[in-house]
Amino acid sequence: MPSLDLSTFIARWQASTGSERSTAQSHFIDLCEMLGQPHPVAADPEGASYAFERGVKKSGGGDGWADVWMRGHFAWEYKGKKKDLKAAYDQLLKYREDLESPPLLVVCDLNRFEVHTNFTDTVKQIYAFTLADLMRTEPTTICALPPLEVLRLLFADPQRLRPGSTREQATEQAAAEFAKLASGLQSRGADPEQAAHFLMRLLFCLFAEDTTLLPEGLFSRLLRGTRYRPDDFGKRLRHLFDAMATGGSFGVEDIAHFNGGLFADDTVLDLTSNDLVILWNVAKLDWASIEPAIFGTLFERSLDPSKRSQLGAHYTSTEDIALIVEPVLMQPLRRRWAAIQDEAQTLITRRDAEIAKREGPTGRFRAEYRPLRDLLLNFSAEIASVRVLDPACGSGNFLYVALKELLDLEKEVVTFAATNGLVSFFPQVTPQQLYGIEVNSYAHELASIVVWIGYIQWLRDNGFGQPAEPILKPLHNIWHRDAVLDYDADGTPVEPAWPDADVMIGNPPFLGGKRMRAELGDAYVADLFTLYKGRVPHEADFVTYWFERARERIAAGETKRAGLLATNSIRGGANRRVLERIKERGDIFMAWSDRPWVLNGAAVRVSMIGFDDGGEQEHVLNGVPVQAINADLTGSFDLTAARRLAENMGIAFMGDTKGGAFDIRGEQAAKMLNAPINPNGRPNSDVVKPWVNGMDIVRRPRGMSIIDFGVAMSEDDAALYELPFEYVVRNVKPTREGNNRAVYRERWWLHMEARPAMRKALAPLHRFICTPCVATYRLFIWLATDILPDHATIAIARDDDYFFGVLHAKAHEVWALRLGTALEDRPRYTPTTTFETFPFPWRPGEEPNDDARVRAIAGAARDLVAKRDGWLNPPDISDTERNRRTLTNLYNARPTWLDMAHRRLDAAVLDAYGWPHDLTDDQILERLLALNAERAATSDGAGNS
Repeated sequence: MPSLDLSTFIARWQASTGSERSTAQSHFIDLCEMLGQPHPVAADPEGASYAFERGVKKSGGGDGWADVWMRGHFAWEYKGKKKDLKAAYDQLLKYREDLESPPLLVVCDLNRFEVHTNFTDTVKQIYAFTLADLMRTEPTTICALPPLEVLRLLFADPQRLRPGSTREQATEQAAAEFAKLASGLQSRGADPEQAAHFLMRLLFCLFAEDTTLLPEGLFSRLLRGTRYRPDDFGKRLRHLFDAMATGGSFGVEDIAHFNGGLFADDTVLDLTSNDLVILWNVAKLDWASIEPAIFGTLFERSLDPSKRSQLGAHYTSTEDIALIVEPVLMQPLRRRWAAIQDEAQTLITRRDAEIAKREGPTGRFRAEYRPLRDLLLNFSAEIASVRVLDPACGSGNFLYVALKELLDLEKEVVTFAATNGLVSFFPQVTPQQLYGIEVNSYAHELASIVVWIGYIQWLRDNGFGQPAEPILKPLHNIWHRDAVLDYDADGTPVEPAWPDADVMIGNPPFLGGKRMRAELGDAYVADLFTLYKGRVPHEADFVTYWFERARERIAAGETKRAGLLATNSIRGGANRRVLERIKERGDIFMAWSDRPWVLNGAAVRVSMIGFDDGGEQEHVLNGVPVQAINADLTGSFDLTAARRLAENMGIAFMGDTKGGAFDIRGEQAAKMLNAPINPNGRPNSDVVKPWVNGMDIVRRPRGMSIIDFGVAMSEDDAALYELPFEYVVRNVKPTREGNNRAVYRERWWLHMEARPAMRKALAPLHRFICTPCVATYRLFIWLATDILPDHATIAIARDDDYFFGVLHAKAHEVWALRLGTALEDRPRYTPTTTFETFPFPWRPGEEPNDDARVRAIAGAARDLVAKRDGWLNPPDISDTERNRRTLTNLYNARPTWLDMAHRRLDAAVLDAYGWPHDLTDDQILERLLALNAERAATSDGAGNS
C-alpha cells in the first residue's frame, strides 16, 4: 500500500526549488513510496542489483555515477529543474554498457520525465510526461501509455514498455485463449453457466496476481507446479478459493479477503492437462492491462457458446460509449464543479488573507481550513451519491465508462484540494452506485466483474492503492431479469421493477418489430403488446419499450435524465411515437441522429438520444448546438408535423407479400407456361406471372416468375392449374401449415398479403411506377402491369411521365430521405410517411395536362429514362459488362450526363412549384412542409403521419 499519495507527491515536488544534488535521492525515495515500491537502500543495502550512485566506466573512457540503477529494469539520471534532459540522456548512453544495458533509460529534472526504451532489436520509443501528467489516466500525445502506468512498469514489468503492445491487443488475446478453455469444459458436458462462473474466478485470479492483490506470482507458481497434475491443481485451487472467500492463508502466503459473491464457495470444475497448458500460457499475458471497456464484450463472446463466432469481430469503443455518458451523466456534474471551483477560489483568497494576518505556524490552519475542505468534501459526496442505471447492461461496458468518468471527476476535486494546500482524501465513488438489469446469464455475471476490475485498475493507475477488504464488495445491484416484461403471482403481465436511479444510460437490444415474434415467441409478444397498449405501437422495434419505461420514470420524477441508443429507424414510422411521447411532457436535449455502431460484431447505424423532463436548456444535435431537437431527430423546422394528405391516398402501395416459396426461376416458369391447357381449359399463364423485388431494380433483372392464385381463388379452382398447384403443395404448404395465423395456415395456396387494393388500382393501367423500399438511392422505374411487385417494393398507380418526373426529382428525394426511416445506412421509403405526406405541385388527378410546366416535367422524365435505359442495355456488349451495368453502379458513378439530366428535371419541378432553382435542401423542405400544412387544412380525411 503506498505510504505517500499521488496528489501530495505532485504538490511537494512541483513546489520544490532545490538543486539536483540536494533533492535527487529524496525525489526518488518519495517516488518509491508513492508507487508502493522499496527504495534502493531498503531493498538492497549492498547495492548489488539496485543502488543509488552506481559507479560506472564510461564507454568513451573515464569514471561516472548513475544516480539510480536497477538491474534488468532501468538506469536513471537526474538533472536540476529546467535543465537539459538531452545531456542527461547522452550521459546514460555512455554508462549503459557498464550497467548491463538496461531496457529503459530514464532522465528526470524533478518535474519532467523521459523514459527511453533500450530494448534490443526494436525501434526506440520515448514516454515523456510531467508531474502534472501523472494525474491523467489516458495516454498523451507524447506518452503512449498513461504516465503513472509507465512509472509502475519501470519497477514491475519493463517488458510491457517494449514498443508494439496495446491493452486492446492484450484483451483480445486473453479472450481468445479463454474461449478455448470454455469450449473444452462445455465439450465435456459442463453446464455453460457454471463453466462461465468458474472461468471468471480463474480470470480474476490472473488479474489479482498481476495487480499484486494476490502475492506476487502466486497463481503462476500454482500452475507451474501442477500443470501436469490436474487433480492436484483442482485440490489446491479449491484451497485458494476458500482462502479468498474470507481471507486467510495459502501455504506460507497471506491471502486478502475477496469474496463479493465471486468466491462464495470453493467449487472447482475438472480441467485436463491440455486445459492447464492453455491456462499456463494465458497466465503469461499482462492481465493488469486488460481494457475493461471492451473486456466484457470480448469475454462474453468467449464464454457464451452462441456468441463465440463473434470473437475477432469489431467491438464498441470507449469513445463511442462516451457520446452518451458525457452529455447525459457528466455534463450537469461538470457544470456544478465549475461553480464549486469559483466558490472555492473565493474561500482560498479569504483563507490566505487570514494566514497573512496570523503569527506563528499556519500549516495546520491552511491544510484543514474547514469551509474549503467541507465544500470540496461535500461535492465529492455529491458525485458519489449519483445513482446510475443501465437497464440493459450487457456485460457492463456502459457502467464501467460511467464509473471511470465519475472517478476521474472526483480525482479533479482531490487534486484541487491537494494543490491548494488541503489534506488529500480517498475517492468516495464506488461500484455500489451503479445499477444494471440484464437477462443474459453470461453478460449478467460478467458485468459485476467488469465493474470491479475497472474500479481496482483505476485506483491503482491513479495512485490510490487498492480497495479496503473485502476487496470485492457484493454487487447485488446488477439484477438478472427481464427489463420490460414480468408476471405477477396470478400470471398477469406487469412492468418489472427497476432500481431507483438518477440517470439512465445504455444500449437496449436492437430487434426489429417484424422479428420479435420469431426471436421472443408469440406468447411473449402478445403479453408485451397487452401491457404497453396505447403507449408503444405494435409495429415498433423492441428497443422502444426501454424508451417508454425511461420516459415514464422521468415523468414520475423518479429519474432525472436518460440516454439510450436505438437503430436509426427510431426517427420515423411507428418507432418515432415513443420520441413524440417523450416530447409531450419532457424534451430531447441531445441526439446523434445517425452514427456507425457495432452490434454483435457487425456494423450498424444508430441514433443516440438524451432526454429529460424539459429542464435542460442546452440542446446539442450531432455535436452542434441547436434551439430544439424534434422527434425525428432534426433541429430546424419540425417535419414530424407533416400530415398525410387525403389527395394522395390510394396511389402508393406496398407490394405483394408471398409468404412462402411461390417464386420460381425462368426454367421452371417456362416448363409451366409451355404445358398443355389445364382441365379448366385455361393456360398456366393465368397464374404464372413475372415477378420483381427490390434487388431486380437496383441490380439486374433476374427474370424471376411467381405462382399467384390471386386474392380469393378457391383451393378447388387453384388445383385445376396442375403444375403450379402441385409445386405449391410441395414447396409452400408444409411451411404455411405451421403458421400461427389461421388465415395464413388455412389459405396456404394464396399469398399472405395479396394486396387487393393495389391490384385494383393497377388494373386499368398499362404500366406503373415502382421503387425499392430500401435502397442507397431513391430510384424509380417503369414496370408493365402484368408484373407482380414484391413487398420489398412500393407500387405507385400512375402511368404518366409527369408523375414519374416529380417523384424522381430532388424535391421529393429530400422529402423522402427526411421523412422516411432507414435500414442501417440505407433509406427506407414507405407509402404513409414519405408518399402520402408529400405535397405534389398539383393535387394528384388535378394536374393541368396542357400546362407547359407539366409537359416540361414529363419531357425531362422521358429523357432521363431513355438515357438510363441506353446505358443499362447497350447493344453488342459482353455478359460480364452487362452484369456490371446496374442502377446502383450508375448512381454510384453519377456521370455528367446523368447529373445534367437530373438537374433539368429538378429545375422543371421547381418551376412547377414556382420556386427558385437555388434553394437549399432545408429551404425546399421548409416550403414543402408549409404546403403540406396548407393542403391538410383544406383536405377531407387528412390524418397524422
